[in-house]
Amino acid sequence: MEYHNPVLLQLSVNYLVTSPEGTYVDVTYGGGGHSRAILEKLDGGRLIAFDQDADAQSQLVEDERFTFVASNFKNLSRFLKYHQAYPVDGIMADLGVSSHQFDTPERGFSYREDGVLDMRMNKNAGKSAQDIVNQYDEKALSDIFYRYGELPDGRALARRIIRAREDQPITTTQQLVNALKPSLIRGRENKSLSKIFQAIRIEVNQEMAVLESFLEQTVDALKVGGRLVVISYHSLEDRLVKCFMRSGNLEGEVEKDFYGNPQSPFKLITRKAIVPDSEEINLNPRARSAKLRVAEKITPVNHGDHI
Repeated sequence: MEYHNPVLLQLSVNYLVTSPEGTYVDVTYGGGGHSRAILEKLDGGRLIAFDQDADAQSQLVEDERFTFVASNFKNLSRFLKYHQAYPVDGIMADLGVSSHQFDTPERGFSYREDGVLDMRMNKNAGKSAQDIVNQYDEKALSDIFYRYGELPDGRALARRIIRAREDQPITTTQQLVNALKPSLIRGRENKSLSKIFQAIRIEVNQEMAVLESFLEQTVDALKVGGRLVVISYHSLEDRLVKCFMRSGNLEGEVEKDFYGNPQSPFKLITRKAIVPDSEEINLNPRARSAKLRVAEKITPVNHGDHI
């Protein structure tokens, strides 16, 4: 089994690399699929890749043009400056869980196989899914399910978990599934479980806060003409990426100058999200929910200069 099957591989790399001599960043290295494709397009250029998962280091590419940073991409700017690669010509992020993480039961990302309830992308990081499931109170759990899973019945799900953990701690994915089953709608169990596990995973890894921090840093980390390429997998990520690329800020509000002219630091290269075709989805079911968005940093225009 491959470590990770990259989604929208060639298309995303083609959008990213605009100069073979440029410096590019892959902030979600995983198994190195996108990184290897980027390197194939470089001639005199440079690639810096980030990944906080120690397992990814077993898949590192050997290339003098390649630098690996064993860190979360929320530390983008700090490490690019450390490696004297600031600003850069393009930044790419393939969000979500890698195939390896999802298909390794002991990582606890999937409800389909029994394993330790962990879900940490960095196995040495703080709270695990066990900590959240066994320590959060009813309100905190229901808030997570509503905010990160968009589940309207979060309160009932939280009560099921609290009732189950009163008998014994919930330490495996199967124990969690069994605790939740009575609250799941028959025929839609898998869809609900997918959202529940997604919500817990996002809380464990603080994924939305990390994504917000990363996006804000890209404005200054990109050269004028540099590309921001992001592949997202759920609506929370995609909405945030879409708003940020349009406006250059997390609120999604396009600022205007004194004359009412839009002042976003980005130009949208993809007006609508690009999704995989049926052939790619058949080969890689994970691609079903993928959305690719691309923006280019532009030179701010001072319209008053010509008045």
